Amino acid sequence: MAEKLVLFAMAMAMTMMVLISASAEVPTIFIFGDSTADVGTNNFLPHSNFRANFPHNGIDFPHARPTGRFSNGLNSADFLAKLLGHKRSPPPFLSLKKSSAGVKKHSFRGISFASGGSGLLDLTGQRMPRMMKFGAERVPTDDLHSNLTNVIPLTEQREQFKAVHGHLMAALGKSEAKKFLSKSVVFISTASNDIFEYYHSGSTMPKETFMSNLGLAYEKHLKALLNLGARKFGIISVPPIGCCPSQRIYNSTGGCLEILNEYARAFHASIESLLCKLSSEHKDMKYSLGNTFEMTINVLNNPFLFNFTDVQTACCGAGRFNAQSICDPKANLCSNRNQNLFWDLFHPTQAASNLAAVTLYGGGPRFVSPINFAQLAAA
Repeated sequence: MAEKLVLFAMAMAMTMMVLISASAEVPTIFIFGDSTADVGTNNFLPHSNFRANFPHNGIDFPHARPTGRFSNGLNSADFLAKLLGHKRSPPPFLSLKKSSAGVKKHSFRGISFASGGSGLLDLTGQRMPRMMKFGAERVPTDDLHSNLTNVIPLTEQREQFKAVHGHLMAALGKSEAKKFLSKSVVFISTASNDIFEYYHSGSTMPKETFMSNLGLAYEKHLKALLNLGARKFGIISVPPIGCCPSQRIYNSTGGCLEILNEYARAFHASIESLLCKLSSEHKDMKYSLGNTFEMTINVLNNPFLFNFTDVQTACCGAGRFNAQSICDPKANLCSNRNQNLFWDLFHPTQAASNLAAVTLYGGGPRFVSPINFAQLAAA
């Protein structure tokens, strides 16, 4: 009963937020992170192993077009952008790079820098395809360094944003550019891949040291963005990644791989403290921290309340839990995609992404704090 009351309250809040946002100014948004937010960045990396610009990806996108999103349709970045008044997520920076006019134009509307497979650490994603063996034995860490053009690391995503910053400074002048950026919203969804790599590499680095390194890396990235004028941050934390279909295959019972969920919990606590610290140092900084761990656990524990009939198996794939191969044209494809939580071995379906975005946008403090994303945009 309590869960139903939460859902009713959330629905009412969402209705009010949508009515308010309809008349509000549409904010410029800049998106950083990994495959949960990538809308085609990796399509422009010809040697990347992290690409989704082929079927069955995009089967529910307009014209069944595989856009590079790791989804059957839209992802959470798209739905958040729509809730803020955009048609969908802004385009990838790399899609605009050939035309300086394109970069300049979208600098005033929004740009996505998110790259599938990336993380907080620069090496994350450069080695992961050789590490994730879909249930096979782990490989030693000294055998992981290879192609360094797999992903756009967060450090490089920041450099791309720096170029956008330069365009804004040239077009508006220092004072107006600063004012413009302070009103823009920065979304960041990252760190799951860092944890996946650390665990599956069999690293001997102590957990505490690794988690500290992640926190320090996040602090470095946020401070760099603050120095470039960003002031509004919508941070999406790490969900219970041990419950992804790809991780259930490591558990003989088919349950979640709880050790990965412990990392996710610890990461959220670390980022919560970091954001509190930074906001005390930068009085004009505002942030929303989305607790996707709690959001997802709520769905896993109450799937039917959210119209999900399968929260364990990938919709697109093969093998155990449909999670022992990627989603490609040869993969098995479920027919009830709106009732599956997971699209492929790692990523949510369009329906799940929509639910996540709605919760981030209009949810209460259990799921997003100290304010939700709608309040952040309006602040």
